[in-house]
Amino acid sequence: MSLKPDKKSDKGKRWISPRNEGKRKIKIPYHLVVTEGTKTEPNYFRGLRTAINNNDGLEKVHIEISGEGMNTVSLMEMAKQLARNAGNPYQHIWIVYDKDDFPAENFNSVVDLCKAATEESGETEYHAIWSNQCVELWFLLHFSYFHSDISRNDYYPKLSHHLKKIGCGSYSKNREDIFSVLRPNLPDAIKNADRLEIDNAGKTPALSAPGTQLHIMLKSFLPYLDE
Repeated sequence: MSLKPDKKSDKGKRWISPRNEGKRKIKIPYHLVVTEGTKTEPNYFRGLRTAINNNDGLEKVHIEISGEGMNTVSLMEMAKQLARNAGNPYQHIWIVYDKDDFPAENFNSVVDLCKAATEESGETEYHAIWSNQCVELWFLLHFSYFHSDISRNDYYPKLSHHLKKIGCGSYSKNREDIFSVLRPNLPDAIKNADRLEIDNAGKTPALSAPGTQLHIMLKSFLPYLDE
């Protein structure tokens, strides 16, 4: 299943009237984002959802966000349960989780579990969107390329430093405006994360320190943000 969005000429159209035979509604893509964190990541993705869908009042992409407070394998199982109970099938399910102090085996295994779940489903793609050490690495990449393996707690003062330089105050994990604050630098974050991924080529997720897959996810939503 491709991550390619609908044709640009069709985006934002709620109705198509072929040969004046009546109107039919275009089926918009359904995404489920399941996160390890209960505050930081959900706040970021709520900002993403708002940026995509609030430009003209029409819902272009349906994004459900669930901050579960679980980790690695448990988070994956919860995502599958949410998919089974969903009223509408999801085209994409994004499993967003950090390395933190979890065992390397569990951290690495989610990638294979996502591949297996995708093959089993046949209609839903599961994506392992990991960060090593933490999601704050992705935030920091909006400001500069960074390739030092540091403690997750060391990211906070670095982020505060950059945010203060642009007049946006200090960083806190519960900031609700984090996506909108970082959005102007999103192209830089993607470029820096691409570079980091090249540096980590051939390594497992647990050994890719620092490393993140969040740029893969954000790339898939760029066409909707760039309208």
